[in-house]
Parts: sequence; C-alpha cells; structure tokens
Amino acid sequence: MLQITDILYRVGGRVIFDRATVTVHKGERAGLIGRNGSGKSTLLKLITGELALDGGDISLPRTLRVGTIAQEAPSGPMSLIDTVLAADTERAALMAEAEQAVDPARIAEVHERLVAIGAESAPARAARILAGLGFNEAAQQRSCAELSGGWRMRVALAVLLFTEPELLLLDEPTNHLDLEAVLWLEGYLKTYPGTLIVVSHDRDLLNGVARRILHLEGNKIVAYNGNYDRFERTRAERLEHQAALHRRQLAERQHIQTFVDRFRYKASKARQAQSRIKALERMEPVTAMIEQRTVAFTFPKPIQLSPPILTLEDASAGYDPDTPILSNLNLRLDMDDRVALLGANGNGKSTFSRLLAGRLKPLEGRLTKSSKLTVGYFAQDQTDELDLEETPFALMARTMPDAPPSKVRSHLGRFGFGSDHAMLKVGRLSGGEKARLLFALITRDSPQLLLLDEPTNHLDMDARESLIQAINDFEGAVVLVTHDPHVIELTADRLWLVTGGAVKPYDGDMDDYRVQLRDERRAERGRAKAERADASETGTERKSRKDQRRASAEARAAVSHLRKAVREAEAKIEKLNRKKEQLEARLADPEIYNGSTKKLMALQIEFGEIKTAIAKAEETWLAAQAAAEVN
Repeated sequence: MLQITDILYRVGGRVIFDRATVTVHKGERAGLIGRNGSGKSTLLKLITGELALDGGDISLPRTLRVGTIAQEAPSGPMSLIDTVLAADTERAALMAEAEQAVDPARIAEVHERLVAIGAESAPARAARILAGLGFNEAAQQRSCAELSGGWRMRVALAVLLFTEPELLLLDEPTNHLDLEAVLWLEGYLKTYPGTLIVVSHDRDLLNGVARRILHLEGNKIVAYNGNYDRFERTRAERLEHQAALHRRQLAERQHIQTFVDRFRYKASKARQAQSRIKALERMEPVTAMIEQRTVAFTFPKPIQLSPPILTLEDASAGYDPDTPILSNLNLRLDMDDRVALLGANGNGKSTFSRLLAGRLKPLEGRLTKSSKLTVGYFAQDQTDELDLEETPFALMARTMPDAPPSKVRSHLGRFGFGSDHAMLKVGRLSGGEKARLLFALITRDSPQLLLLDEPTNHLDMDARESLIQAINDFEGAVVLVTHDPHVIELTADRLWLVTGGAVKPYDGDMDDYRVQLRDERRAERGRAKAERADASETGTERKSRKDQRRASAEARAAVSHLRKAVREAEAKIEKLNRKKEQLEARLADPEIYNGSTKKLMALQIEFGEIKTAIAKAEETWLAAQAAAEVN
C-alpha cells in the first residue's frame, strides 16, 4: 500500500532521512517511534505531500484516501454531532439531494447509495465516537465555538475517525485526551478497518494497537514485527549481536594487521602479507552501534516531615462559592504517598491540584498542612509561560537569588542541562527539554510534595522512563494526573477517583478501572438507545417496551453478582499469572543459584504458593461461570 524508497530529506542542512526505505502493507497497524527530533511528524507530512522530498520516492495508490487530523480545529455555530456528520461529504450531499430530487429514477439511485454507505447508522456511529472521546449526549448538541482549544481538537479527532480513511495517520493523538478517552481510543484503534500509522510515546497504546513498529534511527526507518514490548526485546538482542560482531571483527583485523606489520618486508612472507592486506581491504566493516544518550533526571531530596503533611476536612473547592466543583473532601497525604487521580477531564482534577498547591483556598472546611511543607507544582500550561529569550541558567538564577552560580548549575544538571544546554535560549529547546526545565524550576526548594498535572505530554519514551525512575526514587509525596496508564501503573500506590463533585479513594487497580469504564459506556449506550426508542414509540408500544426492559433488568440483577464474581476471578487469575511469570523469570536467572540459599528457597516457596492460588482461583472462576450460564 505504502512504499517508501531511498528517501532523502534535509532541514536547514541537517539530514533527517538518508536513503530511508520501508513498506507498509494494507491493513497493517504500525507504531512510528523515535526520539524527539528524529523526524516522526516530518515523515507523516512527507507521506501526505505537505513537504517535498529532496530525493527518493513515496508511492501510494492514486485513489487511496489518506486521513490526518486537521491543523485547525473545528469551530463555528454547528453542533458537534452535525460537525462530525458533515465530514462525510458524500452522505451530506446525497441527503440534501434526496430532499430535493423529483426524478423517481434518481431518487431510487440516491436511496440505494445511502443504504450502501450506511447513512442511516451514521448518526449513531458519530455519537459513539464523540461519546468515547468524552462528549455525552448533551455536549454533542453544543456548538464547536463553545469549546476550548483542547476539546475542539478532540472533535477534530472524532471527525477523522468517523470518515474512516483507508490510510489513517495519527500524530500524538493522546496529547489532548484524558486517561478515559485514551483507553477508549486504544480499544477503537485495535479494530480499525483500514491501515494505521500512529506516532505515540504512549507505551500502552503501542502495545495494545501496533502489530509492527517503525523505528526512526540514524536517518533510517527500521521495521520490527510485533508491539512495543517486543520491539524493545528484539532491538536489545540486535544491538548485542551487532556489538559482538563488531568486537570479533576488530579482533580479527588486529590479528591480520599484526601479521602484516611483522612480515610485510620479509621476502619469505611477503606474498602472505600482501594477501592479508587485500583481505583487510575486502572486509566490510561492521558498524559499532552507538546508543544515543538517555537523559536521566532526579528530584532533590526533601527534608522529612512528620505525618500527615496535608489534610482536608469537609473541604470544598471551586471558583464560585455558590457552585463548588468539589465538596466534602476528607483526605490526607503523608510523605510516602504516591497518588494518581482518575476521572474524566472537567470533573475537577486540575481544580483539586490547585487546591493542594495553595493556588485555590477552600470555599468551605479546612485545609491543614505542615508549617514547613514546600510544594512543587507542574502544570501543563506553565511551559507556555517560559520566557523564550531567556536561558535556563538565567531563569533558574532569578528564582534562586541567594544561590551561587555553581549551585544553580548543579541543580540544572540534575535534569540533564549541561553547561552548553544551560546557556541556550529557551526558544531553541524542544518540548521535552522545556518540560525538564520546568521540573528544575518547581523543585529548586526541595519540595516535600510534588503535584504533577500531565507532565508527560512532551516527553519521549526514554524521558518518560526517566520520569518514572525519578518519581520512584523521590523521598516525598507525589500526586499525579496523567493520561499515560503505564506511568500510573509503575509509580502510583494509591488511586483517587475524581467524579460527581467528590474525590475518594478508588478500591481497585487500573485493570479494574478499565473494566468499570467499559461497563459504564455500555450502560450509557443502552440508556441512550432506550431513550431514542421511547421517543419514537406509541404509548402502548412504550408500555410494552418498558415491561420488557423491567423484566430484562430483573433477569440481569438475578445474575449480576455471578457476573461480578466471574470478572473478579478473571482479574485475580490474570494478576496471579503475571506474578507467576515474574517469579519464573527470576528463577530462570542463573545468578539466583549463585547467591543466598535462603533467598532462593523463599522464591521457590512463593512460586509454589502462587501456583496453588492460581489453581484455586481457576476453580472459583469455573464455578461462577457455570452458575452464570445456568441463570
């Protein structure tokens, strides 16, 4: 479908692609990855023809429909649902013609084509896409002009998904989404009917959706089969193999060169020496694989405080005393807390973060914090407020007026800013570098509490892993808002759900939350379908349908506890199997048998217990499943 052959592209003298080649076949779902600045967005623009090649060729079928998110988000008075439906220009034109046509033959043709393209089901499909991206039925009737830029970009994504182009190109589609919409998008893209290339730094999205990884490296495009986790394993093996070949070739060249140096001027060995010189010349050099440096960063060590460091008692928060966004907040934070906030955008996560940061005062109740508590607050929009003409060193020095230059440089160094980068203008920094600069600015006073509101948007995969490590090594409390489930799963010990004007501990993990979201969406679709059916039925039909729904509800209630037991058993089995795999990996490591016998025995005992627990969980699952099927 898509053939990229020996392409060459430069920007201002800098080579982005040098004879890069790859093929993407029809129906493939590929993840396009690479470090910031490697050319991911550039490649998509080259594919669409927005940029012109300096050499090589990109070929696509002439009639292929290629889709990308519009650079300008939809606006104007049209409702969201109508904006999405209008994107199908053929349907819109046929619907208009159907109302005006008078020729019976043409009317028949129009209606036949409308049936062929599924025009009748289009409104329901558009509504499902908008709902998945966070717009309920009421919001779908609002005009685009009422929305903020981030929400309008969601509408742009909905428009693109609704049109179902044969080749779908997505460039960081999760940047304007919350966690709930990201999880929906992952499920949607898993079954996308066309060919997909997605640029993303979201590991879970790439693992769930991609069946091939295109890695931009060294001005080339290297293809790997499988999802992101498999790519990492395969590439690590490839690098190790390449390094071994390079070492062996160096040793062989050194051996030959030693012979040449020793015997080239001796008549009896001259012929053999010349033969070896020619062998050296013919030897194709094996390139040493040079890994690009991964920037690691660390948060400074805070002074320890007695628990709790912050408490909320019957507190409410918002911007209007008459209409609080959050109410009845009764929570506490300790130094060792790692909390992730769940909940859709608009439910109050950022409001809650501002309350904890001291940028909002409680409308009611009390917020009590330690007198020595220092808070570091990272907010997504703060990177846009940095002075582009200043240098990181100048910005940091201004916020640390009493610190000597050496201390300023040392603090910047924690976040990967060496002497050269510290003196670059902020305007020349990448999005990820600006994010790291903001981390440096908010932690200059060694805070005990970090509030991180969407800190990963501009971080590439390696930088996200560095952030995970920094959070896990930090000796203070962290409250995290992110749309990246991978970051949550590897850093958060507790989950708080922000919904319905409240913030409460969530009794479950991310797998439980995924299941809950799926069930809630299914229930919402069912309610919407029932309401539409009610609106179109007569009184007698409505009563009959109401009785049917009541009977169905009673039947579902009768087995709901059994279905819940099945889900809980499935989740438990999955968790136990993951634990079993981890133990198997540790027991397969030869080093474990060279160490402590006591530690080895403990692992073996734990492994046996896990196997027993899995067997019991499977018995419970079978019993619950059988009971649910009978009922």
